[in-house]
Amino acid sequence: MDTMHYGRPLQFGTFITPANDPPEQPVRLAQFAEQVGFDLVTFQDHPYQPRFHDTWTLLTWVAAQTERVHLAHNVLNLPLQRTPVVLARASASLDLLSGGRFDLSVGAGGFVDAITSVGGPQRTLGEHVDALAEAIPIIRSTWDADARERFVAAGEHYRVDGAKRGPAPAHDIPIWIGALKPRMLRLIGRLGDGWLPSLAYLGPGSTPARPPSSTRPRGGPDATPPRSAAC
Repeated sequence: MDTMHYGRPLQFGTFITPANDPPEQPVRLAQFAEQVGFDLVTFQDHPYQPRFHDTWTLLTWVAAQTERVHLAHNVLNLPLQRTPVVLARASASLDLLSGGRFDLSVGAGGFVDAITSVGGPQRTLGEHVDALAEAIPIIRSTWDADARERFVAAGEHYRVDGAKRGPAPAHDIPIWIGALKPRMLRLIGRLGDGWLPSLAYLGPGSTPARPPSSTRPRGGPDATPPRSAAC
């Protein structure tokens, strides 16, 4: 029987609906996931959905009531976040407070009407992808607290003009990207550390035979290879 080598130990996670009625239910499910040995607990992020907790608030609460399991959005809705610099600092803060247990999973924002309905930017799907491509290098540069060059970025959607860097997170936070279409898969290979496709949208012929290959430098031959996961 043939076996597949994934290049790293397999990790198993849960995808918990952040329903707010009853309010403690997703927290209990996260604690149970940790108790039975899961490696990762994730929550979807739809800020325009009133039946759901705010995912940042929920992740912070869950981090305070767990000890081992890693935590992530699945996936964070980029257009409804503050600037990439502030997003990077929020990510680093939660990683520091949780002892290095936060992983950043982000998406371009697929529900354009819902995003604009709550005051988000009015962009086409293509522009959302462009914005994500601009945001990821800014996030990484913010975490690079030891860099001394002036921090600037001049994109169409996000700009940085001399912002201070930091804080550095407690661990090398991976950036996983939720995507299915070819353009986004190429972006994952160029800028991401992992792939988070949505199981509900997967089907025959809907994905490549292999996950997107990373072209981003990973720090030498001993660096952790890119990761992929399905929710």
